[in-house]
Amino acid sequence: QVQLVESGGGSVEAGGSLKLSCRASGYRYSRHCSAWFRQIPGKEREEVASIDSDGVTIYADSVKGRFTISKKPNDPDTLLLQMSSRKPEASGMYFCAFSHKSCDVGAEQDHYTYWGQGTQVTVSS
Repeated sequence: QVQLVESGGGSVEAGGSLKLSCRASGYRYSRHCSAWFRQIPGKEREEVASIDSDGVTIYADSVKGRFTISKKPNDPDTLLLQMSSRKPEASGMYFCAFSHKSCDVGAEQDHYTYWGQGTQVTVSS
């Protein structure tokens, strides 16, 4: 059973930066896909970025150039999301997700089996 625990959310002003973390445990498959999703009230969760076990990344058009997904150096069990130059529309609940499948462009929620509890990000203008 894979367990995911996020941290790093909070309230910040537009133009600042924030880093989210997601610690994974319990997985035994070397090949996998990890991702960050964002959800705003009344909307479906939307994938913003993903990274596979080879380090190949995929970004949603809405965050390209502003968000960076990576694994923590020397700690591949920790997934990171660096959010820079954030705008109020970046606000939402952010979830990390894990799949034993390969990453896929525009993957939807059902592509992923395991989810963290979510961490709230609020960007004020």
